[in-house]
Amino acid sequence: MMKNPEQTIGNLIDKQGVAFIASVDGDGFPNMKAMLPPRKRDGIHTFWFTTNTSSLRVSQYRENAAACIYFYDKRFFRGVMLKGKMEVLEDAGSKEMIWRDGDTTYYSKGVTDPDYCVLKFTARTGRYYSNFSSENFGI
Repeated sequence: MMKNPEQTIGNLIDKQGVAFIASVDGDGFPNMKAMLPPRKRDGIHTFWFTTNTSSLRVSQYRENAAACIYFYDKRFFRGVMLKGKMEVLEDAGSKEMIWRDGDTTYYSKGVTDPDYCVLKFTARTGRYYSNFSSENFGI
């Protein structure tokens, strides 16, 4: 059993260059996508990602907020899946909070670009895999 899930999982997450996010399509099937890592996180409970408002994932989260995110440490063959809800945020405060210099590469109109939004993931439960065993945990 993990001694300090927040620290163990937080350290794993912070070292990854890729995050995987999953949504549920209209037929009830999971859809997985690789993303840049979260721009901000609050422990292992809340995560903020940037994405295009016009993306398939955004339309799916608007229909069904059920989601999971996954982080994988290739070097030590361990990973964590977090299950929860994804919100699509388009308010100025959320967009400004995670905006970075250089984001105009993706959103040419800047922080007010209508095709720029924030995905806010709130975890409820998780599953951690390491050393040939898995364990579930609550958040």
